[in-house]
Amino acid sequence: MKNFSDLSEQEILALAVSLEEEDNRIYNDFAEGLRESYPSSAKVFESMAEEENSHRHRLLMLYQTKFGRHLPLIRRQDVKGFIQRKPVWLSLPLNIDKVRVQSEIMEAESQRFYAKAATLSTDTAIRQLLGDLAAEEQRHERRAEQLEKKYVTPDIEKKENETGRKLFVLQIIQPALAGLMDGSVSTLAPVFAAALATQDSWQAFLVGLAASVGAGISMAFAEAVSDNGSLTGRGSPWLRGGACGVMTTLGGLGHTLPFLIADFWTAITVSCIVVVLELGVIAWIRNRYMDTPLFTAAFQVVVGGMLVFATGLLIGSA
Repeated sequence: MKNFSDLSEQEILALAVSLEEEDNRIYNDFAEGLRESYPSSAKVFESMAEEENSHRHRLLMLYQTKFGRHLPLIRRQDVKGFIQRKPVWLSLPLNIDKVRVQSEIMEAESQRFYAKAATLSTDTAIRQLLGDLAAEEQRHERRAEQLEKKYVTPDIEKKENETGRKLFVLQIIQPALAGLMDGSVSTLAPVFAAALATQDSWQAFLVGLAASVGAGISMAFAEAVSDNGSLTGRGSPWLRGGACGVMTTLGGLGHTLPFLIADFWTAITVSCIVVVLELGVIAWIRNRYMDTPLFTAAFQVVVGGMLVFATGLLIGSA
């Protein structure tokens, strides 16, 4: 890698062309990645890509005037000090808020680059163009706001927010809820069966811990390998699997941790109270994010939970 201060004016212009080409492609990738879920915001990034392309043309024209037709390939990774950007295709599906933050970072970095490059140049034409581009990059944030007002009306913004909520539910809430339900309900039987069979808090805790962690690992892998998200839009399999696995483990640990209480009957009483709270939380989440009527959600969760709970009691008392 080469220090930025050691670059010649020819190398600075060549690097600037590479940066504009890269930013143009990234903005077009943003637009394409957002087009299906956020079509109006996609138009904003298409317009920003066009502006980066116009910068590229101006740089190329000046470069050809000063240094001829051959343009050496100098990239950001060849020069010290640049932020390395994660390829857009590795981040699909795109999160609209993260895309906006990333675009702000890109504009700020470009502005700093042009401002610094202008101070290193002794050629007046090069210095003027680099200074102009620095000022334009600084104005891009306001330009982006203007484009958003043009393309993203209040009604469209409301629709996009609703789309974002649906994606959040699909990619995070749904697998997390499935994990929480599985962890909270499926571990009831082994935990309470072990508790009543042994009437030993520590033994019940060990069974509950093993069941919770084991179920968490199983659910995480099951969710991760079930769908890579490429067609369904359900997002990263690792993110879904992680959310599902963690919530499965937490769901089982909720009514397992009370068995750390030495007195058995106190421990089992507290655990039963926790079970009721867990089922209530599950019903609330289903009502809040899955649009299930609260009474219906509570009835479904309580009936299922009580059946598993009764199974544990029957087997443990046998």
